[in-house]
Amino acid sequence: MASRFSAVKLFRGVIWNPNFGTIPKSYLLRQGQRFKHLTPHVPSRGLLSTPRVHLASVSDQTVDPRLTAERFVDETDVVIVGGGPSGLSAAIRLKQLANAEGKEVRVVVIEKASELGAHTVSGAVIEPRALNELIPDWKERGAPLNQPATEEDLRFLTKKWAIPLFSPPQMLNKGNYVVSLNKFVKWLGEQAEEVGVEVYPGFSASEVLYNEDNSVCGIAINDMGLDKDFKPKDNFERGMEFRAKVTLFAEGCHGSLTKTLIRKFDLRKGRQPQTYGIGIKEVWEIDPEKAKPGYTLHAMGYPLDWKLYGGGFLYHMEDNIVQVGFVVSLDYQNPYLNPYKEFQRYKLHPFIKKHLIGGKRIAYAARAINEGGYQSIPKLTFPGGALIGCTAGFLNVPKIKGTHTAMKSGMIAAETAYDAVTSENASTGPINLTAYEDSIEKSWVYEELREVRNIRPSFNSPLGMWGFVCYSGLDMLFLKGRTPWTFKHHEDYACLKPAKECKPIEYPKPDGVITFDLLDSVALSGTMHTENQPVHLRLRDKSIPVERNLKIFDGPEGRFCPAGVYEFVDDEANVGQKRLQINSQNCVHCKTCDIKDVSQNIDWVTPEGGNGPKYVLT
Repeated sequence: MASRFSAVKLFRGVIWNPNFGTIPKSYLLRQGQRFKHLTPHVPSRGLLSTPRVHLASVSDQTVDPRLTAERFVDETDVVIVGGGPSGLSAAIRLKQLANAEGKEVRVVVIEKASELGAHTVSGAVIEPRALNELIPDWKERGAPLNQPATEEDLRFLTKKWAIPLFSPPQMLNKGNYVVSLNKFVKWLGEQAEEVGVEVYPGFSASEVLYNEDNSVCGIAINDMGLDKDFKPKDNFERGMEFRAKVTLFAEGCHGSLTKTLIRKFDLRKGRQPQTYGIGIKEVWEIDPEKAKPGYTLHAMGYPLDWKLYGGGFLYHMEDNIVQVGFVVSLDYQNPYLNPYKEFQRYKLHPFIKKHLIGGKRIAYAARAINEGGYQSIPKLTFPGGALIGCTAGFLNVPKIKGTHTAMKSGMIAAETAYDAVTSENASTGPINLTAYEDSIEKSWVYEELREVRNIRPSFNSPLGMWGFVCYSGLDMLFLKGRTPWTFKHHEDYACLKPAKECKPIEYPKPDGVITFDLLDSVALSGTMHTENQPVHLRLRDKSIPVERNLKIFDGPEGRFCPAGVYEFVDDEANVGQKRLQINSQNCVHCKTCDIKDVSQNIDWVTPEGGNGPKYVLT
């Protein structure tokens, strides 16, 4: 399984060896021959390309010659960026098709986490519909879906009360499973390797590669061993290129490379902007006497006011494990709002607190999620590749589930990609996966998302939560999306109001029992970033945080980040003034800053491979 290996150690001395030649057999034996395909040889003349490695020239000039050294290129049929549910499902499906027909199609998955699942976080209650299609015998194969959802509970919270509500059919969990998505992704990785997928964790795809005709031809991994000034350290290693006939982007919500593709190919033309929420989650080991395996709770209302979309969840797994979390929509207006502290207040509600008292918190995680749904899905294809999974935005918001739709999108893309790379015309020009978009529009994914397309934006009326409750109840129970209208979304960052128009929010101090200090929580995420590397949170204009964000909005960066990355501190060089300090080592890769920054001045890019959180049970 990929996660048993340290990809950084495996690659070093192989693809970054400046004296590259035929790889010594002794090295290949030590590494289980995982990279035997990197030995140069003459490509076959068969229908499919045979993997080969050559040097790629670098045109940009810098002072240090190591930065302009030639990069090794590995050629494959399909490269997939992201080892989450959609990326691994696409990889498995590709190899299933190839193996069934006895064809050799090389599929490579690149994952920035140190091991599969380490950056994966979700609720999570899984609907196994896509899994049933992909791996029908998943139970026999030991998939970690051990706890069926057995009890539904939907509540409206006031400060003291938890009022039961009727659960609409879209929220029912009969046949679903309460799981750790972290564990599920690791298991998917095992299934992928069994069918012949090459899975390489610990490498950050940092650049999209293009042919002269502007079609996508693969990705490049970032250089390793740069210092904070982008100068090579003693352990510097040049990045590598993976060139492919088809590149599938499965980066998850608000992918860093997906952003560049959307701009370059204008993929949002004619589509609504994506809207997001920030999900914050803890995993608890609770008192066995309080355990209710299979119990699922969803809550709305307190501590949020009626103008802000969001809510909480609490799921009981097996082995006395409880997942508790809170989602705050990122279109909030008050710059003083702190999503992390709203989550802490949520846990103090008597109905939530009773589950946790006497328990122990064992994990913390945070991640932005897509909330735009049907009308915010961009154009999915471009010359040479496609978007799959949450990077495209397939979450079903009312259902509070997206794993099954993400997996299905990857499977459909895989079927289209397989037909394309095995076609006799595969080498005549850039591949366009237009059939993928057509197929997904005819699938149950679009049918499911179109039915609920107006639920989330119905909250944007002047009636806020009350309008949402009335409209969503009517639509989910009776109309079921069969209306001639489709509501619109807005850009989240543009919703923030100046601080002078809003009131500061007082939050209770952490009690160390149910609620906790932010940095104590970040420590539970296991996040780690190599010291003295380029900051992966880039400011386009260094003056904006103080001159605009702090002066007008009172520095919302210090509150919207769920990891304490941003803080305004005294500027030692300018007495009496402030500066923005970026504690990038705390980053849990949630992407909230890239989404919510009111000036759109923060650009999240990938740090060194293997860096970031090391989630467990999330």
